Amino acid sequence: MLTPSGDRVARPDYDHRVAHLDAAALRGLYRDIVLVRRFDTEATALQRQGELGLFTQSLGQEAAQVGSARALAPQDYVFPSYREHGVAHVRGVDLVDILRQFRGIDHGGWDVDEHNFHLFTLVIGAHTLHATGYAMGVQRDGLVGTGDPERDTAVVVYFGDGATSQGDVNEAMVFAAVNNAPLVLFCQNNQWAISVPASSQSRVPLVERGAGFGIPSVQVDGNDVLACYAVTAEALERAHGGGGPTYIEAVTYRMGAHTTSDDPTRYRSAAEEESWRRRDPLDRLRAHLVGLGELPADFVDAVEAEAEELGSRVRREVRAMVPPPARSMFEHVYATPHAVVEAERAWFEGYEDSFDDARGATGGDR
Repeated sequence: MLTPSGDRVARPDYDHRVAHLDAAALRGLYRDIVLVRRFDTEATALQRQGELGLFTQSLGQEAAQVGSARALAPQDYVFPSYREHGVAHVRGVDLVDILRQFRGIDHGGWDVDEHNFHLFTLVIGAHTLHATGYAMGVQRDGLVGTGDPERDTAVVVYFGDGATSQGDVNEAMVFAAVNNAPLVLFCQNNQWAISVPASSQSRVPLVERGAGFGIPSVQVDGNDVLACYAVTAEALERAHGGGGPTYIEAVTYRMGAHTTSDDPTRYRSAAEEESWRRRDPLDRLRAHLVGLGELPADFVDAVEAEAEELGSRVRREVRAMVPPPARSMFEHVYATPHAVVEAERAWFEGYEDSFDDARGATGGDR
């Protein structure tokens, strides 16, 4: 719907999905992408400075994440993998909270009920089964196909091209299809599963994987925020109405490293990276707004100032994070008390206390 140079392309099959997005809404999408990118840049710098143990960049994938997330209804539920910073931002998660896990001071978390945004999942593809089960539960709770736009609920699960090679993802599609679950499977094909190219993962376009399970499937330009919004809106409408799952392959590119421990120059060329930089999702939306005459300088300056403030806050708050007491590892493991966890907690507390007893017996440190 937007060319790399920002020109609008008519798509009669999808134009109605974005017709309500006026200039103010487009500027809102622009702001989302700028802020998420600034967060990404700052978190990467903090890792390089030793403030974070690791970080997973979303650089280059912002349009797929922001566009799809902006199509969600408040009651819809999201299961992310570990790179969906843009989706987290749209769902109202404080991006600083994401970095607690990468700082290594807790397991990572936020109020999932407040944001309808599940915790990041580091096990590749495992969360697609969780999402399918949740969607089946929503369906059985009578929250699908009621005709009430504030009640009908869908579930969206995000994963990468590499995850499509995992058994869990394929099992999730089996259950989603046969149960007609209100699930949107959103694959961000960023071309590389760490160092393995998409061409080594499938002999056919990844979008065809969904069709093999009988799931309506669509391939979209993942660097086009309008197109991502449009196809997700259609998939959500189907899910809300009881029409079952949809598989979306958003073709995008990981402009940064897989994680900050990765060196992409070892497996991909500078020419490839440059060709994708010319399709940068932020540049594309900026060019479109400029062409419309709807990107005033004062707005750009205000967004840049907001982004700089976000970067400063991320720096300040991450550096202020301190490790919690070791005993806190036993908190929030389960929603309710668990006998095994409580036994382990009691043993560990006794173990820690033994050092205090030893120091007291010797009158000093040991």
